[in-house]
Amino acid sequence: MYKFIRLGLIPVALALSACDVQVNDTTPAEYQANNDIGMYKVSATASPGSLVTPGSLVMFAIGEDNKKVELRQYSDGSWQGLYSTRCHNSFPLQILAVWRLQGLSTREALVPPQPRQIKLTEPPLSKQEGFDTAKPAEGKTAKGAKGKPEWEGVVDYRFVTMPVTQIQAAHIEPSSSSAEDVAAARAISVKTPMPLQAPCAEDAKITLVSTEQRAHGTLDIETDNPGMPRWQTYVEFSPK
Repeated sequence: MYKFIRLGLIPVALALSACDVQVNDTTPAEYQANNDIGMYKVSATASPGSLVTPGSLVMFAIGEDNKKVELRQYSDGSWQGLYSTRCHNSFPLQILAVWRLQGLSTREALVPPQPRQIKLTEPPLSKQEGFDTAKPAEGKTAKGAKGKPEWEGVVDYRFVTMPVTQIQAAHIEPSSSSAEDVAAARAISVKTPMPLQAPCAEDAKITLVSTEQRAHGTLDIETDNPGMPRWQTYVEFSPK
């Protein structure tokens, strides 16, 4: 008897699948943040059952606060759209499919049941900066007894995955443990007071001062941004 029951369920299951649309979210798990455009491609595929009214299927991306973005179907069968967000390190995503059955009511499916979090990562910051010391900065002299000239350089950092990033600390380290590199780094200091607030997508400027015409080292910064807790930039002062 059990076998007869199982066989009897097969037509029911087939009928149900014919009424459904199988939805697959194909959006990548993460993107590198691009705050200038602030748009990220979301995509999905869909397989309508045989009882779904042709041309009735519409698809949407559902994001933060039920933000809805309509997806467009392309010739390869994929559904794509652009989701807009700025100054965040992720955004929630679900795919909503809505369709009609032949002679019956409208149905819908939301995939997955709980939103995915699409991660947005910080773009790389400045890796190397050079400053011309062919002549001292105008009106700048060191405060030491010898009145030696000094040179200034500014390193810009821009963060885009938080409303505000705080640069908590910044200091100069030698680029290696050699005596020459240690001596070259000793002439450079960080002039900008810390901590430094860096609003989203705005340049945070860290001013360096060198008391030698030729000097180099590594600017090491620490932040409260989980996507960029630390960064190092090689800096060099030299005449050009």
